[in-house]
Amino acid sequence: QVQLVESGGGLVQPGGSLRLSCAASGSIFRGDVMGWYRQAPGKQREWVADITSGGSTNNADSVKGRFTISRDNAKNTVYLQMNSLKPEDTAVYYCNYRIMGFNYWGQGTQVTVSS
Repeated sequence: QVQLVESGGGLVQPGGSLRLSCAASGSIFRGDVMGWYRQAPGKQREWVADITSGGSTNNADSVKGRFTISRDNAKNTVYLQMNSLKPEDTAVYYCNYRIMGFNYWGQGTQVTVSS
């Protein structure tokens, strides 16, 4: 089992920045992938970005150039630095951990971009 605890969400004005964190605990193995998804009201959950234990990253086109994913393997923590935030980035952001076909999810953290 893997437990994921997210933090860092909140209310920010358009153009502002936030940094999300997700700490993983439990059965952590190398070769995993950690990532972020988001779900806006009335929409399906969508993939935002992910990063392998080796540091390879992928971002959705909608956030390229604005969001940066990173991780600290020593702390089993993944981060999402979000810059130039837009109202359409408003959503609940979920941390994801996957290894060998297993998927684990955090409880989600709300990000609201509004003036």
